[in-house]
Amino acid sequence: MDLDLTAPVGELTRRLVDVPSVSGEEAALADAVEKALAAVDGLRVARDGDAVVARTFLGRPSRILLAGHLDTVPLADNLPARVVGGRLYGCGTSDMKAGVAIALRLAATLPLTDASAPAGVGALRHDVTWICYDNEEVTADRNGLRRLAARHRDWLDADLAILMEPTSGEVEAGCQGTLRAVVTLPGTRAHSARSWLGDNAVHKAAEVLRRLGEYRARTVTLDGCTYREGLSAVRIDGGVAGNVIPDLCRVTVNFRFAPDRTVENAFAHVREVFDGYDLELTDRAGGAPPGLAAPAAAAFVAATGRVPVAKYGWTDVARFAELGIPALNYGPGDPNLAHTRDEYVELAAIDEGERLLRRYLTS
Repeated sequence: MDLDLTAPVGELTRRLVDVPSVSGEEAALADAVEKALAAVDGLRVARDGDAVVARTFLGRPSRILLAGHLDTVPLADNLPARVVGGRLYGCGTSDMKAGVAIALRLAATLPLTDASAPAGVGALRHDVTWICYDNEEVTADRNGLRRLAARHRDWLDADLAILMEPTSGEVEAGCQGTLRAVVTLPGTRAHSARSWLGDNAVHKAAEVLRRLGEYRARTVTLDGCTYREGLSAVRIDGGVAGNVIPDLCRVTVNFRFAPDRTVENAFAHVREVFDGYDLELTDRAGGAPPGLAAPAAAAFVAATGRVPVAKYGWTDVARFAELGIPALNYGPGDPNLAHTRDEYVELAAIDEGERLLRRYLTS
């Protein structure tokens, strides 16, 4: 399949959406992206698995990285893409092929060759790195950006990373950290006709839920961005049969924490909340601070004219933060539409995103 990266950005988005790329099945789209970028003068293109990286080397004093994932959640009878009333509908339109389309069109239409090196009107102010990666929508161990950081750390070097996750065109700074833990409640099995001979493990969940119900979440303001924490039960497992007093119950809790906490500090806090209970940490990912003091980040915020807000949820900006690279979330899609059957993106928002990033990257 051939991609015309110079096509209008809305049309390019549609072409990307019409190539199914459910997590683990991104190869065809990665092939097309690699082929199209390799044809652009001024780019050095590399690939690891189904992650494609393209970079300029103009000797500019700073480097900006534009990143987006190629994969989507499983289809929901929402392909091929269709345009209705100024909206492009289809799987991955909002999360996040519209953002990827903006980045790819810029790669094909910005002045990338040494002939444009003298900093004149319209010339690049920064060297630029483009990363299109795989397996973002699944478990962290499969994440393509994680793999690149482990195998090719230098490919990720930048003064600012812009992750083109859907933000409705707002600048969302940093991200929350997240962890999941399981509270295990033991009991004694018995016949339900003689319940007094047992110890009902499911009933013990009441105290766990009471503590959660009374929990008061902390709010933290960093660089003017306010992060609100949350501790919630997300799953309860227990029961043996309709006539058996259960001898085991497990309550899974999810803690979304502000980026001023480390994972260790966050888990210690959860331990305090459930003091006296057996608690097992099953999944965790640290957050990312806003990073707005970095000169490149401040310049990007100024270019957008937006007031940055906190990112609720975890994104791959945290991976860049771990490497000491300031990172922001910015993309044309609406995050509330991500993963829905009727997912769509406003075509006008894609156009505006391209204009803004072009203005930021050039003088």
